[in-house]
Amino acid sequence: MLSLPSEINQQALADALNVSRSTVSRSFTNHPGIKPETRAKVFELASKWGYHHMQNRMSNTKQRNSEKSGNFAIIICSNVGEFNRDDYDSPGRLLLKGVSEYTQLENISQSVHFVSPSATSIRDIAYQSILKRLGGDLSGLLLMYPFPKKIVDVLNVQYSCVSLVEQRGAGAVNCVDVDHYQGIALIINELIKLGHKRIGFYTKHYEVEASWSLRRCGAYFEKMTQLGLPIYEKDMINISPQAIRSIEDSYDVAAKQIKDGVTAFVCAADHQAYDLIDALNKRGIRVPEDVSVTGFDGIQPPTEKVPLSTIKIPYNEIGFQAAKRLNDLVHKKFGPSQHILMGCTRLEGRTLDHPSNKKLHL
Repeated sequence: MLSLPSEINQQALADALNVSRSTVSRSFTNHPGIKPETRAKVFELASKWGYHHMQNRMSNTKQRNSEKSGNFAIIICSNVGEFNRDDYDSPGRLLLKGVSEYTQLENISQSVHFVSPSATSIRDIAYQSILKRLGGDLSGLLLMYPFPKKIVDVLNVQYSCVSLVEQRGAGAVNCVDVDHYQGIALIINELIKLGHKRIGFYTKHYEVEASWSLRRCGAYFEKMTQLGLPIYEKDMINISPQAIRSIEDSYDVAAKQIKDGVTAFVCAADHQAYDLIDALNKRGIRVPEDVSVTGFDGIQPPTEKVPLSTIKIPYNEIGFQAAKRLNDLVHKKFGPSQHILMGCTRLEGRTLDHPSNKKLHL
C-alpha cells in the first residue's frame, strides 16, 4: 500500500504512480490524450489521499469548502471484507474510480460508507448512523450493489438517488447499469458457434437478492428460448427460491448436471465462475476439456488462474455516468427516472472448447 507523503500535490501523485506530472495535470483536465486507465488510476489515488485538483488555487480550508459544488455520498451494501477481498479484482472498486473521476472534475465532495446486507430497515442503526454523519450538507446518494427494496424506496423519496445497478422492484430510482441481455447473448452465441446445445446457468445465493444475477438469468432464458434450445430447471442452479443450495451443494449439483449432459455453464459473475472451476477441478472435472465455463464482469484474472471467457463491463464509464446523472438530478430533481444501460464486449479467455465427446466418469 502506498504511504501518505508529507506533502500531497500533483508531483507526489506522479511519483507514486510512476508517471509524469504533466500526465497527472492532464488527467484532471480530461485531456483526450490521456488513456482512461491512467486517468482512473490518478483519480483513485487522489481520492484516497484526499487531494483535489482545485486545492492549489485556494488559500485556506474555508475557501476550499465554499467552492465545493456538491457533496455526494456513496453507500455500499456489502460487508467490508467481501468488498475488499484481494483474491479477485473488485467491481465495486472499479466503479468507484469512475465516480471519483467525475467528482474530481466537477469539484464535488464524495464520501464512501458501508452498510451490512443484514440491515433491512432504514431505522437500523447502520443506516441511521450514516445519515446522521452526512447531516444537511448532502446533495445526493449513489447506491452500490443491491439494497432491500423498502430501503431504496425510502432513500429515493428523501434524497436525489442514482443506483449503480438496477434495483429489484424499485422502478422509480434512476440507475446506470450494463446491458445484461447484450452480454449474455454474446456468450451464448459463442457457445452455440462451438457446438454447445445443453447450456446451464449458475449463480450463488446472496443475503440481499442479487437483481443483476436474476437479470442475467432472465437474459439467458430469453436467448435460449429465442434459439429454440432446451432449458431444464435442474440446469439453472440457485435461481428458484424453493431450491437455494449451500455453496458446496451447488457445486455437487453442477457436477451432477455435467454428468447428465450439460456441456457448458454460464455463470452470473466472474468470481462465481472461478470458484466453480476450482470446485469442479476438485471433483475431477476439467475446464474446458470436460465442460466450458463462462463468467460476466471482465475482472482481472486472479494470480495463477486461467483467463476466463467472459463479458467486460465498462465499470469506469458506469461510475462516471452515474455520478453525472446524480449531478443532473441535484439541479433538476423532478422528472421521469432514467435507466441507462451501457454496452459491453466479450473477452476471449481460455475456458471454452467444443463439447467433449468423452463420457465423464465421476
